[in-house]
Order: sequence, then structure tokens, then C-alpha cells
Amino acid sequence: MTAYIIRRLIQSLIVLIIVTLMVFFVMRLLPGDPLIIYMAQSADLEAMPPEMLQQLRHQFGLDKPIMIQYVNWVANIFQGDFGTSIYYREKVGKLMLERFPVTLHIGLTSLVLGGIIGILAGMLAAIRRGKLLDRIITPLTYIGITIPVFWLGILLIYMFGLKLNWLPISGYTSPMKDFWLSTRQIIMPVLCLSAFGVAANARQMRSAMLEVTRQDYIRTAWAKGLSERLIIIRHALKNSLIPVITLMGIGVGTVFGGSVLVETVFAIPGVGRLMVSSIFGQDYVVVQAITFVIAVIVLFVNLLVDLSYGWFDPRIRYG
Repeated sequence: MTAYIIRRLIQSLIVLIIVTLMVFFVMRLLPGDPLIIYMAQSADLEAMPPEMLQQLRHQFGLDKPIMIQYVNWVANIFQGDFGTSIYYREKVGKLMLERFPVTLHIGLTSLVLGGIIGILAGMLAAIRRGKLLDRIITPLTYIGITIPVFWLGILLIYMFGLKLNWLPISGYTSPMKDFWLSTRQIIMPVLCLSAFGVAANARQMRSAMLEVTRQDYIRTAWAKGLSERLIIIRHALKNSLIPVITLMGIGVGTVFGGSVLVETVFAIPGVGRLMVSSIFGQDYVVVQAITFVIAVIVLFVNLLVDLSYGWFDPRIRYG
């Protein structure tokens, strides 16, 4: 187990380095200059002396060779310094501390909801294969997988926000300040983010459950006269969860990716919206920091998922 964990950590470190290299250099391939974009929005660019622009380049380290910029950025990260935003003129660490709790609140809620509902729906569809319940759940999973997140968000806003006036159409309130208002505000964003997860988990769970129920030990349990509930919960469910847990681990990255669209549609001040505004403003430092943190979270979650296989199936051994 120890050797496996060390090997996975080394692999994760390599992936993390590749991710940082890609985002660092790709951002700098975009046309335009972040300082000129920022100054054009905040002052008269033509009246600015060239010395001031050069001073700003030196302040943000943009006057150094690109490889030196990359090395300095990585070195600062290990010291807990993500740099200073060009657009917001604030420490990136402070910006992320303000925005990440919002994204994690909505993202974790949708991930848990997608997992629970998806597993239950897939299990029921497999148990009642070919019957009415299966014929209802299976087509709904096709819709859930294919429906665009932004289109679903607009549809929910039109129906529940504008027509029925049941839910707020934008904004975010911390549950610590007003739990009821916070719950009403995140219902539609959570539905948008969890739609794909529910559908994908249900399809995967149905397929895994059908495969497990054909195994010899399940037939033996039926032959012993055990009840259906006992066979499903004690024998079939646990082994069926392995591919679903893998899919949920991948879904962590999908949640962060979907938050970019959802937070933009619902005007939620989270990391996804911060990422969008930083990309348009070519705020290198913010985009690099957010990508790095998300990559670390996704790699860590996938490591936990790999280690959980041994608990779900004791036959699995780590070499």
C-alpha cells in the first residue's frame, strides 16, 4: 500500500507540473497585453508615460524572460504566495479565499445530490429491468447527459424565476447569514450542476448492478432463499459501486468546469466567474492560481478514489 501511494503521488506530481506548464504558456499565447487591457479600462492609455507602463511590468515581473517567470511563480507557490492580481490589484490568495467557499458549497451539494439520486435511480432501474420504472429512468438519463448546462439554467430561470416567481434568479448568500435565502438561491444552480452527475451515475450504476446480479454468488444467495433487499444491499450494492465511485471522482473536475457556466448564468460570485473575468482580462496570475488549486483538488480526490477500491472490494490488492 505504501509503495502504491508513493507511486501515485509521483504520478500526480508529474501531471501537476504538466498542467502548470500548459496553463502558464497557453495564457501567454493569447493576443494582447494584460497591463494595456487593464490600463485602458481604468485610465487614458495615451496620456500614460511609457515609464509608468515599464514600472508596472517590473512590478508584476512581466519584464523577465518567460522561463524565469515560470520558475518564480512555482517558487512563490511553495511559499504560499499566489501573486497579485493585475486586474483586481489584490492578493490572489485573498480573492480565492473569498470565492472558493461559494463554489465548494454549490459544487459539493450538487456532487452529493448527483451521487445519491444517481445511485438510487440506477439501482432501481437495474432491479426493475424492462419494467415501467426502468423505461422512465433510462430515457431521463439520456436527457440529463445531453442537455447543455447553460441552456438548462436559462430554462430554469425563465420557468421558476420569471414565470412562477418561486426562486431568486441570481446572487448568492452565505448559509451562515440567511440559511433559507441561501437555500432558495442555490436550488437552480445545484440542479444545473447535478443534472449530468445524476444521469451519468444512474447509467453507470444500472450497468454495474446488472453485471453484478449475474454473478454466481448472487445466484447462490437467491438459492439460499435470502430476501431481495438483503441480497441487493449486502451483496450486490457494494461491488456495483466501484465504477460509480470512479465516475464521481472524475465528476469533481466536471463540477469545477460546470461552475464556470453556472456561476456566469446565475451571477454567482464564485471561482468560476472569477476565472471567466480573469481570462477575458488576461489576468495571468489569477488564472494560473485557480487552475493550480483545482488540479491539486482533482488529483487528491482521484487518489482517494483509487484507495477506496480496496474497501469496496477486498479482492483488490495494491502492488
